[in-house]
Amino acid sequence: MHTKGIGKHLYQVDLNTGGIKQLICSYIIAGPKPVLVESGPTSSVPNLLSGIQELGIRPEAIEYIAVTHVHLDHGGGAGTLLKHLPNAKVLVHPRGMPHLINPKQLWLSSQAVLGFVSEIFGKPEPVPQERIIPLTSGFFDLGDGAQLSVFETLGHASHNLSYQESFNGGVFPGDAAGTYFPEFDVVLPTTPPPFHLDAALASLDILISLKPVALYYSHFGKASNAIQRLKDYKMQLMLWARIAQEGVEQNQSLEEIGDRIISEDTVMNQLSGYLKAHKIYSKTALGNSVQGFIDYAKKTLAKSVS
Repeated sequence: MHTKGIGKHLYQVDLNTGGIKQLICSYIIAGPKPVLVESGPTSSVPNLLSGIQELGIRPEAIEYIAVTHVHLDHGGGAGTLLKHLPNAKVLVHPRGMPHLINPKQLWLSSQAVLGFVSEIFGKPEPVPQERIIPLTSGFFDLGDGAQLSVFETLGHASHNLSYQESFNGGVFPGDAAGTYFPEFDVVLPTTPPPFHLDAALASLDILISLKPVALYYSHFGKASNAIQRLKDYKMQLMLWARIAQEGVEQNQSLEEIGDRIISEDTVMNQLSGYLKAHKIYSKTALGNSVQGFIDYAKKTLAKSVS
């Protein structure tokens, strides 16, 4: 049993991607009008389908797959999943829509950035255009007087959406609020290039204004104390940005800047050993996320001297 209830009409599915637990999850809003949040990667679609079956939900009853963004681990499996959900449509930001229709460039860029991790996630299949609903805001009926609200929360990606469900009042932020490690109850930045700090901070203000009772992280799981967690994440992003800017000005390497972040960020310091030993996070958290800040600092510095 890899599906568990976390609220009224709300279930979390550990996708067990690549045989790794607590890496990626999807959510099922199992009310009168069932909705999935995050397709997850292609390789994990069978696990998600078994979660739907565990709950006794008919595949034809699912109306929407709400994708926060089209990166392989969040929306990569949408095309494959739709083959099993005959009436479902995909909710996605307009900027992400072309990459669902024709995922060739998404796959190539993912291979370049993620390397072996992209192979674990699996190659995405196309999504028929007529089964996509592009949007940056909106409301969808969940039945029983509840709704799913859509908000544009950019920064991690230029096409990240967050969703709030009114059965419980929680928010699905995609990667706009970082990566949650439930075994440690801490959050780390998810900031691969191209990362946009100003947009990310503005998005966190949007999420804070929603006053969520919980955050439902795609990586990984439900976290309480949502508002304070979002405020703390803002401070963490600004800390990493300062360290990256100073490192770029001093011509430091990725490894040197990463070491400074581990030294000055108490959360990163706490998790550094765990991350270095992890099959996926050793690549993403210790490499790509730091690189996102370095690239942002270089662009900021270039603008200041031009």
